[in-house]
Amino acid sequence: MYNYCAVIPSLDPDERILSIAGKLSDKGFGKIIAVNDGSRSDELFIRLREEYGCDVLTHCVNFGKGRGMKTAMNHYMNEYSASMDGVVFVDSDDQHHIDDVCACCECLSENPGCLVLGSRDFSDPNVPPRSRFGNRTTSRFFRLFCGLSINDTQTGLRAMGNDIIPKLVTIGGERFDYETNMLLETKNLDIPIKEVPIKTIYIEDNKQSHFNPIKDSIAIYKTILGYISSSLAAAAIDIGLYWLLSVLLGGLGGKLRIALSTVFARIVSSLFNYTVNSKAVFKSSENPKRTLLKYYTLCILQTAASYGGVYGLSLIFGQDHTTLIKLPVDCLLFLLSFKIQQNWVFKRK
Repeated sequence: MYNYCAVIPSLDPDERILSIAGKLSDKGFGKIIAVNDGSRSDELFIRLREEYGCDVLTHCVNFGKGRGMKTAMNHYMNEYSASMDGVVFVDSDDQHHIDDVCACCECLSENPGCLVLGSRDFSDPNVPPRSRFGNRTTSRFFRLFCGLSINDTQTGLRAMGNDIIPKLVTIGGERFDYETNMLLETKNLDIPIKEVPIKTIYIEDNKQSHFNPIKDSIAIYKTILGYISSSLAAAAIDIGLYWLLSVLLGGLGGKLRIALSTVFARIVSSLFNYTVNSKAVFKSSENPKRTLLKYYTLCILQTAASYGGVYGLSLIFGQDHTTLIKLPVDCLLFLLSFKIQQNWVFKRK
């Protein structure tokens, strides 16, 4: 008997959804919730209610998987959280083996404050190329830009306990981007992630999936790219102003010219970067005086590192190429600065 509620979000499912409900029922799940996200037919959902006692939550139109997940979590917290310990999400295409669903619930029982993910092996030759590419690319983005090491960022098999559901249900996103946002926000919310290795099952090359490779990928990466777009724009302002000032101050000695150009360009670009990062990217609610002090402490150190790197390399490659030298130096500093801003300057409590 699993004291968890199993949730099946679905859009236009086939009869496999009945098989999934049967397996979950046989394993003793206390309650099953099916979300009908604007499907063209209610027939299978009626059968789920009649044959397996499922709660069926219906959207009048297709709102998206993210909204369906939040609808189910809200219903669960209102109706069942007093007597049950959490929920496990299962995809409706029968690509999650029932033993793996149970394994995720057992992991959650041992780690009640964690978000548990069923993690597939994408080196398996049965994985469709688009799925392998999409997951590996997203995993690299998470590792590089967000400091999150997750093998399967797009898994639909997720288990979570009562303590963290109220936090997760408030996260933005209506479609597949919600699953990505959920992972990104775990760091800000101090929610540990546990991954459970599961079987890698793809039926008919995942043809039933409603994932749109273009539209949904844009929604997913928009969240991640939002973290770096501000710094890239600031970098463009910084390099552009540095070049302009280098030209205008060409009569000065190389050391003084590089120092003045670096400092003035960084003042302007940093003001832009701080404002956008604070308000739009990291959405900090902390006292601006505190974040401003930390930001400019980082900015001063980064400016000194930029100057030192450009000047040092200019002694090797010549002072006529300092703008070109500045590009790789600041790219490395950009990655380091991003992580420090995320984990220290604008870290949410």
